[in-house]
Amino acid sequence: MKLRTVFLAGLVAWCLPAQVTYERLKDAAKDSGNWLTYSGNYQGWRYSPLDQVTRANAGKLKTKWVYQMSTTHTVETTPLVADGVMYISQPPSDVIALDAETGRQFWRYRRVLPAKINTCCGQVNRGVALLGDRVFVGTVDAHLVALDAKTGEVLWDVQVADYKTGHSITVAPLAVKDMIVCGISGGEYGIRGFLDAYDPKSGKRKWRFWTIPEPGQPGSESWTGDAWKTGGGPTWVTGSYDVAQNLIIWGTGNPSPDWNGDKRPGDNLYSDSAIALDADTGKLKWHFQFVPHDVHDWDAVQVPVLVDDEWQGKPRKLVYWAHRGAFYYVLDRETGKFLTGKAFAKQTWAKGLDANGKPIRLPNIDPSPEGTYVWPGVQGATNWYSPSYNPLTKYFYLAVWENRSVYRKGDQEYSPGNRFIGSVPLIDLPEEPGHGAIRALNPKTGEMIWDYPLHTKPWAGVLSTAGKLVFGGSDEGYFFALDAETGKEVWRMNTGGVIRANPIAYMSQGKQLITIAAGSSIFTFELGK
Repeated sequence: MKLRTVFLAGLVAWCLPAQVTYERLKDAAKDSGNWLTYSGNYQGWRYSPLDQVTRANAGKLKTKWVYQMSTTHTVETTPLVADGVMYISQPPSDVIALDAETGRQFWRYRRVLPAKINTCCGQVNRGVALLGDRVFVGTVDAHLVALDAKTGEVLWDVQVADYKTGHSITVAPLAVKDMIVCGISGGEYGIRGFLDAYDPKSGKRKWRFWTIPEPGQPGSESWTGDAWKTGGGPTWVTGSYDVAQNLIIWGTGNPSPDWNGDKRPGDNLYSDSAIALDADTGKLKWHFQFVPHDVHDWDAVQVPVLVDDEWQGKPRKLVYWAHRGAFYYVLDRETGKFLTGKAFAKQTWAKGLDANGKPIRLPNIDPSPEGTYVWPGVQGATNWYSPSYNPLTKYFYLAVWENRSVYRKGDQEYSPGNRFIGSVPLIDLPEEPGHGAIRALNPKTGEMIWDYPLHTKPWAGVLSTAGKLVFGGSDEGYFFALDAETGKEVWRMNTGGVIRANPIAYMSQGKQLITIAAGSSIFTFELGK
């Protein structure tokens, strides 16, 4: 068992939070005072029904408290709040419980990690899950850990995969029914991706869905030879859950090696796909592949947004999805059928989408030894940071990155635990630094409603509220509020730290609070007088 230390805040006088039951998670949209799961609700909306903070008074927002983390890693956590307690992950794999009113620390779980762990893009952690009286966290050495919500004591610790072969966990788990669903990272190390479900009481694995099928399984015909063994398809961002259909809908990442497809002829299912799994068994119900045979590293790990609405005059269960490759999609949630799609940012790789949603590729866009210029760049037109759907405006909000990269193709042999990428592209071009934006889309058509420009990368997600606001952040450290209907800025503050996380909203002592991670700190804001 891994060593760990728990730091208690002296003689803490606080009550054990109420049980975070599955019933509470199902009704999270009605429990506006808390933030119980990664996206705020199972549908992936990242929307708060709280309306104390509005377009009219947002200019009065002020800092209520700041909690300083003891980390030098990039902070990407989404805090959870349950009954007055805030739970955050501190990278690389720690968990902290705070008083949601004051920011005072109750306890801290600190994981002792191996000396060397290979990760693609930093030893980050995007958050925890709550179920019952337990907190669940994935670790960069590929373990899943259950903690006592009252004390931070370890209740169980299971190995999900071998970190020495490039596996890691950076995703926030998702609590569904009597399961903890957990994804895996490592697409740049030639792992074979999967999505797991674990028993919250014992830590025993209930099922595993392999995102890269082995020979004889459906989808295996999209691979050649033994390429499936190192095929990638990681599941490194939290998905959504359709309660009525009992479907877990999750995104999968790039095939491996990233920029050399010669080693893996075929469409490479189920990489770069939306997958819908039966929550009880992990069996695949449907899939939709955004980019067959991806050679640009355009992971489909964005948060699926699930909405019930009319489509062409009839009620329909929909999935809204803004993909890294710069196209926005609407899918049927019952079948995975493509309904419509439209570019939401500049792209130079596809003429458009065909009737089934498959990209119509343009010539000369694949990586080459001398380098190929393509929009969007390797980091995508959007990425892991969360979008938001507001049921009042019925707009879809997202952070956008307008940039291009030089895609290079090289050769590389697989070696366990080492990068398996097939070259290194020029990601950021000095002569073309690119620019970011927050955009509102009409989710039925993908048409842009408004655009709020940013000067730097928008690595922060967005939050929309019933106060008709959209909150977002930037690499410059600005945290801001926009009018949800027009995109007009109504408030902003420089936090002094890079913002690469998702904001939340909750209630404390009758007041609406807004929280975001910036730099290595957690900032919480309230309305001033």
